[in-house]
Amino acid sequence: MSLKTPSAAQDAVAPPSGRTASRPTLQNLLRIPHGGLIVVLVLVALFTALQADSFTSSQNLLNVLRQISVTAVIAAGLTLLMTAGGMDFSMGSNAAVTVSVGATLLHDGRSTLVTVVLTLLLATLIGLVNGLVVTYTRVAPFVATLASAMLLDGVALLVLDGESITIGQRMWALGNDKVLGIPYLCVVAVVVLAAIGLAMRFTTFGRDAFAMGGNEHVARLSGINVSGRKLALYALAGGLAGLAGLMLLSRLGAAAPNTGGLQLQLTAVAAVVIGGTSLAGGHGTVVGTVLGVVLLGVVANALNLLQVNSYYQFVVTGGVLLVAAIINEFQRKSAPGH
Repeated sequence: MSLKTPSAAQDAVAPPSGRTASRPTLQNLLRIPHGGLIVVLVLVALFTALQADSFTSSQNLLNVLRQISVTAVIAAGLTLLMTAGGMDFSMGSNAAVTVSVGATLLHDGRSTLVTVVLTLLLATLIGLVNGLVVTYTRVAPFVATLASAMLLDGVALLVLDGESITIGQRMWALGNDKVLGIPYLCVVAVVVLAAIGLAMRFTTFGRDAFAMGGNEHVARLSGINVSGRKLALYALAGGLAGLAGLMLLSRLGAAAPNTGGLQLQLTAVAAVVIGGTSLAGGHGTVVGTVLGVVLLGVVANALNLLQVNSYYQFVVTGGVLLVAAIINEFQRKSAPGH
């Protein structure tokens, strides 16, 4: 009688019990685009829904949509700019200037149309100046735009003279009305995000941004007008910052010191980075940015609903961001080609 032993081939194929059952599942999850972000978002939403009944109420969800819409517009401009290898840390401060100047114009009796046009032109000009500095002085974008952010924060305070300015019912509809149950602010944000996403995917302008972010020198040799593209990108970022400022003004109905500014900017940057856009340029995704913006909005709303001590809110938010970023990085490394 002979004893039957498994062959070497069978040994190689046979999985160790209890280990590979979960491994393919994890690998498949990481292969899903932005799977890590989706998992963290779902976990945070489920936990909050179980702890606070008001989280899933229509009123609260509409409030979250209004809050994240402003950040989403800034993040959309940043996604395209960072994909091209640029950076603008002054967009939140540009929005703060837009809020203060817009409120002042409306308070002084200017028409809404004139106010909108003037503030958008001003914001676009600020972005263009940032582009000129970055393009022709060779100052690092991080340094140039961070200095610009501090300068603009000061300008916003000077315009307001340290006081709050209310605008009454002017622009109230944009910040508070809905169409088909969806806030106007959210509609504006979706249109902006869709336009940026389509431009990045289907236009020469978008393809040039990826090429510049991948290797600016090679992009220039291939015939791309790098300087002109940079100016256009920074001007566009400025214009979108101005739009975000007008959205913020319409939602708040007033301008106050420290509205917008660096905190809004850091939130937008965090959303873009954890959404998968590379700080080094050459890679960016609007879908990831949307998920990043939603995650940050849900976390902030959850902390408020759960009445977490304000001292701990930054700690919790930073922790969630770190976990999401780590999972996102593991997902990127597990993707084909890495």
